[in-house]
Amino acid sequence: MIVARDLAQLKAARVRFEAERMRVGFIPTMGALHEGHLSLITLARQHCDVVVLSIFVNPLQFGPNEDYARYPRSVEDDVLACHRAGVDLVFTPTVTDLYPAGRQVTLSAGSMGAILEGASRPGHFDGVLTVVAKFFNLVRPAVAVFGQKDAQQLACIHRMVIDLNIPITILAAPIVRESDGLALSSRNRYLTVAERASALALSRGLCAASAEPTPTAALSAARAVLDDEPGVELDYLSLVQPGTLAEVPPDYVGETLMLVAASVGSTRLIDNTELTFQPLSEVAPAPSPVGAV
Repeated sequence: MIVARDLAQLKAARVRFEAERMRVGFIPTMGALHEGHLSLITLARQHCDVVVLSIFVNPLQFGPNEDYARYPRSVEDDVLACHRAGVDLVFTPTVTDLYPAGRQVTLSAGSMGAILEGASRPGHFDGVLTVVAKFFNLVRPAVAVFGQKDAQQLACIHRMVIDLNIPITILAAPIVRESDGLALSSRNRYLTVAERASALALSRGLCAASAEPTPTAALSAARAVLDDEPGVELDYLSLVQPGTLAEVPPDYVGETLMLVAASVGSTRLIDNTELTFQPLSEVAPAPSPVGAV
């Protein structure tokens, strides 16, 4: 496995990949790797000859009061995990590698990046798209893999690739969860034992929503679970169309994404699930209670 610690080392490896006509798959990460990241590597390997993974905690996507300084950093452990998982190249640039002095140009995520997570974290998705576009230019992959857990990020990246005519295929990897339903996240390590138990309300709320026949009922069911958990401070809970992130009306029929964000203690967590609503005329009635006339 190659470890490229600066732009020159990355370029040398990329030139070799291009000379050998290798199909490159790329996974951008901020490190603190867990099983969710490893699932992205597995998916990339299925579609590519070479897997490149970056480790870079991107300052542009953190607000002034967010956790950039304390975001978990474990580069050497991450490099070892990549080696074990079969990554071909790990790229670990510095801030000055990606953001030269006098930098002025960034990308805008537009209206899609200003709602939900973007409303709570202004400029977050501008920072995400800027660094991802930089990585796309530097790595030049054929395929890039992102996790479905960051559903709004994934939607913004899809939009960027379309709007800027970037010739890269974007693949979405399913959410990986602990056995009790908690979505894997690098920030989970911040949680105390009690906070981790409270954090399960996010996945429980999504599960409760999945049993409901209408958008209104699904939102009510999820909110009831979240409101009943005193350790959870809800930021947003929304049902949106997957491609546009537009909120769906109460009578919506079709595929949706339910997105949730909440703070548990000092840790901010997000989660989501896909829900499909059918016309009420096609929803089978609940069975009558045993013994009912």
